[in-house]
Amino acid sequence: MSKATAALAVTLVTSLGIAAQAQDRFAAETATVAEVHKALATGQISCHGLVQAYLDRIAAYDQAGPKLAAIRESNRNALKQADAVDQTRGDLATRPLACVPLVLKDNYNTAEMATTGGSSSLEGAQPKEDAAVVARLRKAGAIILAKANMQEFALGGTSISSLGGQVLNPYDLTRTPGGSSGGTGAAVASGMALAGTGSDTVNSIRSPASANNLVGLRATQALITLDGIMPVSKTQDAIGPITRTVADAAAMLQVMADPDKVKGNYTADLKPDALKGARIGVVKVLFGTKPEHAEVNRVMQSALDRLRAAGAVLVDIDDPALEADRLGAADDVQTYEFKALMNAYLASVPNAPQKDLAGIIASGKYNKPALEKFLLAAQARGDGMNEPEYKARLQRIAAFKDHLAAVFNENKLDALAYPLQKRLVVPTTEPNQADRNGIIAGLTGYPAIDVPAGFSTPTETAPLGVPVGMDLLGRPFDEGHLLGLAYAYEQATGPHRLPSSTPPLAQAH
Repeated sequence: MSKATAALAVTLVTSLGIAAQAQDRFAAETATVAEVHKALATGQISCHGLVQAYLDRIAAYDQAGPKLAAIRESNRNALKQADAVDQTRGDLATRPLACVPLVLKDNYNTAEMATTGGSSSLEGAQPKEDAAVVARLRKAGAIILAKANMQEFALGGTSISSLGGQVLNPYDLTRTPGGSSGGTGAAVASGMALAGTGSDTVNSIRSPASANNLVGLRATQALITLDGIMPVSKTQDAIGPITRTVADAAAMLQVMADPDKVKGNYTADLKPDALKGARIGVVKVLFGTKPEHAEVNRVMQSALDRLRAAGAVLVDIDDPALEADRLGAADDVQTYEFKALMNAYLASVPNAPQKDLAGIIASGKYNKPALEKFLLAAQARGDGMNEPEYKARLQRIAAFKDHLAAVFNENKLDALAYPLQKRLVVPTTEPNQADRNGIIAGLTGYPAIDVPAGFSTPTETAPLGVPVGMDLLGRPFDEGHLLGLAYAYEQATGPHRLPSSTPPLAQAH
């Protein structure tokens, strides 16, 4: 341990207000919402100390140590927000996320921090107010700890941006953390925040969850308002939480969701026997058949065995219509919708450095290798949402929704299961993450939750192995049932494993 890291370790112990004895140490880096609330209620920690502990980990591991580049900007007001919680401890009973330090993907509007989408072209862009969901999180007591780096404009899966650089995967520093919400994923996995938020147009919440041994929930489209979220596609965009446990995902969704669309209490649906008798469709066309797919297939087989052992009935679904690459090529509508939506969004930001997509392109201040092809294609569409091909794609999407509903009904399914990524998350030297399967939820708006399936075989650069995630896709607005299935599965997987690149700052003795 370096002198700087050792000093931070002392700060951590002191700031948490914890005795130096190992048994009294509060493990902020792996803490859950319930554990934080218990520790606050008993006086083991203060909210100020908890927030400082996460800020210390950011200082130690984001721009120093492994230099994950997961955080674009820490919130200078975070400790003041924590102090306010400490002054009103009684609110723990009424504010479900009291003193829960969160990192927000940098396409969520925040009143006190710029929202840039990771782009140098929008550096300093300051929204007038919080996104609607950010306001809900604050009202529930959450602390906005930082804005996370991301794939620029959420257009891709490797989490590289012109403003924040390349985010690294804390489990294997030679690989990407998935994307586009990779900064959130890396930060939560490495214990730089308790939880975070992401957005998902095709894969972008579940890809970093898969690559970082996390839980990522893409909610049913329209369950959570997108007001104040930098857009990509009105047809495909959805948002949701990225957490270390299913219970924390449920707690966050309860707050993030539109109250008039919530069915019951999501936390109450978390039952350890929820998989008994559940029918899970295993989508065969979403498993790879090449040598580079072997590690994911091995891990997924183990995960499917755990589902079966927990009482689930596995049903093979051999349906070519569910093949992800074909769906993406034929039906994805991002380039048709992006320009009009981005132009409208920029018009809502008073000091936006660029006023439209044309200005962003003309500035040259974006990661050209990652984005130029998409941005130029989107700009070239004069009126994308009036093009005949766009309307044809919407018709095919509607037909696909009907087909997916029929697959569920005819097979009497509770959920579909498949690997979110057919191959391991790619090295940072590769420009794209191929073989991702998230498009089914992206096109239909169905909810999907990614849960840790396991790790690949350990290597020199990945001492624990590279994380692999399993997607469970459920019926629209049936998040309670989906969370219940994920929770029951989670009981057989063990606790979150902290990456070896970001160990506890204060080692227990």
